[in-house]
Amino acid sequence: MKICLLIKDFAVGKKFLPDGRPTKSGAEIHGENHALQLIKLGHRVTLMTKKRFFHTAARENFNGIDLIRLHPPLRWLEIFLRLLTTHNDIDAFYIIGTPKFSVWAILFARLFHKPVTLALTGKAEIFSADNWRNKIFATCTHYIATTKEIRDGFIKNGGIAPEKISILPHGIDTKKFPQSNELRRRELKISRGVNPESKVLLFCARIVKDKGVDTLQDVWKILHRKFPDALLFVVGGGLNHLLDELRTLSAELDDSIKVIGEVDAPQEFYRLADVYIFPSRHEGLPTSLLEAMASGLPSVTSDIGGCEDVIENGVNGYRVYSEDAAAFAEKISELFLDDERRKIFGERAAKLIRETCDFETVIPKLAEIIAKT
Repeated sequence: MKICLLIKDFAVGKKFLPDGRPTKSGAEIHGENHALQLIKLGHRVTLMTKKRFFHTAARENFNGIDLIRLHPPLRWLEIFLRLLTTHNDIDAFYIIGTPKFSVWAILFARLFHKPVTLALTGKAEIFSADNWRNKIFATCTHYIATTKEIRDGFIKNGGIAPEKISILPHGIDTKKFPQSNELRRRELKISRGVNPESKVLLFCARIVKDKGVDTLQDVWKILHRKFPDALLFVVGGGLNHLLDELRTLSAELDDSIKVIGEVDAPQEFYRLADVYIFPSRHEGLPTSLLEAMASGLPSVTSDIGGCEDVIENGVNGYRVYSEDAAAFAEKISELFLDDERRKIFGERAAKLIRETCDFETVIPKLAEIIAKT
């Protein structure tokens, strides 16, 4: 199958914004992963995105992906011309998010009777069919929601028929996130200069307010009083002023917060930690939570969409109100003090993610949906 994948931004050429935030969004990560995994299954993938910088190529081979950057202000015309000439053999269209230019691909597909699948990975992307562009988005062949909350939004806001919607996680490569054990955890703590008897709480996400970094600080103030030897590892790039706030708080709390920053491979930290915290205010299906669970970490998360789909309260983790620092601290304390519960929760979490969210399960289902007419 020859698939055209459309996404707002891809390989924009800069790793960080001036304020410190990484430029690579979750949607871009999912787009790259899905394209590469579909290619592994034998499909051909052309990815169309915006051309934002003069120095980036209009067309290139990106790790086997046929990458096309569409020129402003006539992206709509370029899409039609390419689909009529250089890419006139496209079989199906796959859209991640709601990039404005993708409506022209939908119109082309309708004209030539090609299937179009639109996938939303975040609650903020849910659209209402209240303008001409959104009305076109509401005419796709099939829709993918990564969470139940997004599925419900498709139905309620977009007026999409339930039978046209599939719930499918974006997936991860679970082989890259081996399940930890107590021996490996102790070895990694020692390698980082951490007392192997000390408990480690991990936060691994973008350092922005919406991820609950302010709640995280309040939680740690409570936990540090109860567990003065425990450490908080903060992994991820983000706003420089928030990273500085965390460093200042660490200095006030006996250097108990280790601000690691952006890393390409967070696996070591998932395997080193005892408990994962995720106090985000808004989410689709958080990739870092899936990675932590696959690594066998028990998690305490916000009681929000996405987290609700994978964290069963009191079974493989806990969910609490996103801004209730005391509730987060209480559940993390319970896990710090109960070795057997941490182990059981972690094993259940890893089993769930490996059975439902691994690429080997997700990508064949994705290909099947994209091919539907």
